[in-house]
Amino acid sequence: MKLTQKFKLAINLALVTGVLLVSAVSTSNAFAAEDKIGNEVMLAKFRKLYPATKFDSVKATPVPSMYELHMGKNVVYAHEDGRYFFFGSLYDMKNQEDLTASGASADTGTKIDFSKLPLNKAIKTVKGNGKRVVAVFSDPECPYCKRLEVELSKVTDVTIYTFMYPLDGLHPEAKSKAEAVWCSKDRSAAWQALLLKGKIPEGVKNCATPIDEIVALAGDLGIQGTPFIITKDGRTMPGAAEAARLSSFINEPTLNKVASDKEVRHE
Repeated sequence: MKLTQKFKLAINLALVTGVLLVSAVSTSNAFAAEDKIGNEVMLAKFRKLYPATKFDSVKATPVPSMYELHMGKNVVYAHEDGRYFFFGSLYDMKNQEDLTASGASADTGTKIDFSKLPLNKAIKTVKGNGKRVVAVFSDPECPYCKRLEVELSKVTDVTIYTFMYPLDGLHPEAKSKAEAVWCSKDRSAAWQALLLKGKIPEGVKNCATPIDEIVALAGDLGIQGTPFIITKDGRTMPGAAEAARLSSFINEPTLNKVASDKEVRHE
């Protein structure tokens, strides 16, 4: 039986479509494989640059030359040369999407038992009535920790327990500064002077410090970056934030609900 011209054309079209589909799948798989290899190469690079820092995974972002690194419960972004890091959220404004939230690991936001924190090994700062309580893991040379301290200075009626957590791999001088703060007569004042004014404690005698214990504790808790905030009810927040957001976050959820209800009734 002779095939009609239209039938031949349909068969040829089907064959071409099949070839294109196979080609597309193969190309997609090839790109995926290349991405995986590229991410593994970058992960090895960051681990080599900062051997004291635990990087769990690395993946490329939509921003050229920028990578998303997962460090325990923290997400950090870094330039491919490994020099510049920033902690915070990456937003796609066109699609109105928080890429950090959508790409965060399942462990992000996991609660930490506040009662198990060794508060006697933290710097205690009481502001106002001090009724609200929060713990902060902070590095004295971390730019975002300094920004957080500025914002915390605007928050009142809170007791802040600061666990000094120097990241030696990123900030070689952080540990010596943390030790100087701990050995100061007024640790809270020394800490704030260092982060808010850049004033390093002087004339301080050496003393025993809990710094190494705090570094080990942070590792056990999965905290690999600073700043890292823990509320009394165990909620966590990596990175810095504005004072208003910090104050709201420090409140227990029930307090936030009451405040929200009052705002609705006021309107």
